[in-house]
This record gives sequence, C-alpha cells and structure tokens, in this order.
Amino acid sequence: MTGEFGFVEPDEADAPGDEWEDLDLADIAQTEADKIARRQDDEFDEFRKRIKNTEQFKVEASVFDDATLAALYKLTRDGHIAAFGGPVSTGKEANVYEALGADEREVAAKVYRINTSNFRQMRDYLEGDPRFEGIGSDKKQVVVAWVRKEFSNLSRARKAGVRVPEPIAVQRNVLVMELVGHADDRARRLAEVNVENPETAFEVVREYMRRLYAAGLVHGDLSEYNLIIHDGELVVIDLGQAVTVHHPNADDFLKRDCRNVASFFSRQGLDTDADDLHEYVTAPEAEPAAEPDPATDPNPADRAGDDDE
Repeated sequence: MTGEFGFVEPDEADAPGDEWEDLDLADIAQTEADKIARRQDDEFDEFRKRIKNTEQFKVEASVFDDATLAALYKLTRDGHIAAFGGPVSTGKEANVYEALGADEREVAAKVYRINTSNFRQMRDYLEGDPRFEGIGSDKKQVVVAWVRKEFSNLSRARKAGVRVPEPIAVQRNVLVMELVGHADDRARRLAEVNVENPETAFEVVREYMRRLYAAGLVHGDLSEYNLIIHDGELVVIDLGQAVTVHHPNADDFLKRDCRNVASFFSRQGLDTDADDLHEYVTAPEAEPAAEPDPATDPNPADRAGDDDE
C-alpha cells in the first residue's frame, strides 16, 4: 500500500488536555430506547415487524433484540439513520453495519451484543476510569457504558488531531459513526496490506499515539489490526477500551501498545524500539520560546543579528 500519509490537524477551539466532558450515566439502567421497547407503541411495533421480516435480520436474532431495535428506532426518529444496510464486519463483541444517515451520507452503525459481550474484560477497562466511577455490575449497564465510553473517546481523539471515525450519535448499545470506506470497498487493516512507505506510516502512528496521550488517553489495544488505511489516510479504530492516563493500568496498556507497534514496523524493516517509542509518546512538549521583552531587551534587533553570526 503506497501513499504519503498525512496528519489531520487538532481542533484549535479545543486544545488537547486531560479535561473530560461530564457523562450522565444516571439513565443507563432505563434509557429512552428501553422505555420505547417496553411501551411498544404502534409505530415501534411496525418498525420492529418490518426489520425482523427481512431475510438479513432473521439470522441476526441474537443481535437485534427488541431493546436494540428500539435503539435503532430512536436513532431513526432522531434523523441519524434513514436506511439500514448490510454488515461491514462482524465480531464477538459487536457487528458493524452500513447505514444511510442524514443528507444521504453513508455511516456505520456499530451494534454491541448485550448477552455475548466480554463482560469481565469490559469491567477491567471501565474500572479506574474517573468518568465511570460507581458504574454498576449489571451486564447491560456495563455494555451501555462501554458504548458511551467509545463515543467519548472518539470525540476526544478527534479534537486532539487524531484521525478516527467521526462519532455521530449513541443510543443504548448502538453507536453511529463515520463509515471509513464503503461496504463493497472497505478500508483495509494495516495487517492486510503491503506497506510500501513504512517510515512515513510509523511517523504518523507514533504521532497519533503522542497526541492521544497528550489528550489524556491511551488506546490500550493498538496494533496493526486497529489501524486502517483508506484514500491515503491512516485511521485509528476501536477506541472502546481506551482509558485515561489516570487509569491504574494505563502505563501497562501503553507499553503493550508500544510493543505491538514497534514489533509490526520492525517486521517492515524499520529499526524500531518499544522503549524509545514509549519515551516519545510520553515526553512533555517543549515550551515555546518566550518573546523578547522590550523593557529588558532594548536592542532585540542587535541580539537577533548576533544569532545569525
């Protein structure tokens, strides 16, 4: 895979930092989608029948329970989903489907399974995250919190100048986000392509790791399987497990990320070292040079001239 990989620019209106937006988790146990599913009004009942009668979803019964259908129904009513398409990818934790969003934009709907998600692993990443203190042990609550966590992490990463899928909306166990590529021409994972410009690709990946860390985040599962390439862009995906730098295991997760990334690019022929990568990611940014003060430096032009000698 060729290409001069470029960077996206940080959002100047919200510079990277370690501050976090407040996340209201009080309604996790009883979301709007759950209320709709229990009420089963006529419109929802018709929506449910229409979806469940399609051949595609007859084999997806374990994914599309009534509460998940209610979440999709709410996202549809709110204008985030206009039409639902086929699967882009499937996994143990979640399936990703192509969908049509507002203004006929292609989007991805990531549907997490409540019953088959790895509950214990999710708890390990949520516990210690200051945004999710006091989260209950109910499996549904943990999965729903996980989806909101992924939405929050994607938002924070984008503001820090990391190329990730744009998060659009979240409802219960469904996350709507930018579809990178197309269902019939999906973006390829770094592990699936021949990287013909590994030096530049490595520079981009390590810079994105540094920007994530400066924004108070550690990916926690970064490897060639969570980096995709599309239209000459490197995109970081799967930030559900990303933790804040205050998580008790944050540095262990970061060291593992560094080992994975360094190992992959070593196999591409680069001289990379996990410890050096860790040092680069965590190094504090240099303070900008102070402007000369005319009151204490009456001849700044003369001093500047001296520097040129």
